[in-house]
Amino acid sequence: MALKTLNRRNKKDLKWPKIIIAILSTIGIVDTGSITLKNWGLFTSLSCPGIQNGCETVLNSPWGTLFENNQVNIPLSLAGFLTYLSILVITIVLSLNLISPKEKLNKFLWWLVFLISCASSTFSFLLINIMFFKIQAYCFFCILSAILSFSIFIISMIGAKFESREPMIFRGFIVAISVLLGGLIWSTNVDPSNAIDVPSPTENVSPIITTSSSPEKVKFAKFLKENNIVMYSAYWCPHCHDQKQLFGREAVKELKIVECAKDGKDNDFELCQSKGISGFPSWEIKGEILSGTRNLNDLVKVTGYQGDSNF
Repeated sequence: MALKTLNRRNKKDLKWPKIIIAILSTIGIVDTGSITLKNWGLFTSLSCPGIQNGCETVLNSPWGTLFENNQVNIPLSLAGFLTYLSILVITIVLSLNLISPKEKLNKFLWWLVFLISCASSTFSFLLINIMFFKIQAYCFFCILSAILSFSIFIISMIGAKFESREPMIFRGFIVAISVLLGGLIWSTNVDPSNAIDVPSPTENVSPIITTSSSPEKVKFAKFLKENNIVMYSAYWCPHCHDQKQLFGREAVKELKIVECAKDGKDNDFELCQSKGISGFPSWEIKGEILSGTRNLNDLVKVTGYQGDSNF
């Protein structure tokens, strides 16, 4: 009798996993969609809880972009958006009961949810490690996305009710290894420390800027230069590099940057000493020295910039 009851429960289609997956994937769509719109300049602001500038540092890092040229910018968050959207669409189809739970198509759709979430969870694990150990900054939205991916992955195993664990483990393992290897190759290729066109090791110069600039950032940088606002930097300073990454390579060319390291190329060490510069980066704004990496919107407020700050 107990065995028959268990069999009936196994055959019964569970509704709550589909509801939870739909909710989690919707949150994921909002999360990654907001980041994507902000990257494309369609969102004026995006408040990131936690450490100051953490999200902007992570999202503007080389790992924050899948593809970029002068005309096209595809942020990594867009891939996350499409992933969550795919899971939501599949879950909605399953929830509408248009397909009988006994049909092969139903099982196939559950396999899709499981494998997509497995791939997403694996890639999120890789990105979290890059964020902590490579970028060394903390992005709330990125951590949230990783939690959502892993949660969907776990719940999909419950909702799918796979008859055998062996195919689930085998297929999940193959997908996870494939995504991990592909992700490691991608990460290595975009890592600035592995760039081919690095400066001569005999020249003490700052690392290459890998992010691009929006027209608004370039205009803001020109404003800073025209108003004699100076950034004091040191070639070996990682925070200085982070500050430049926030502007992007095109805007950095417009900034007035003074190299303060005594052994740095084209340095003005004596000027930095006379200004009392002790921390990097430092900004000289209206005769006042402000130390530390600054969010571009913070610089807008401090400098009184009246132009378009939709960075």
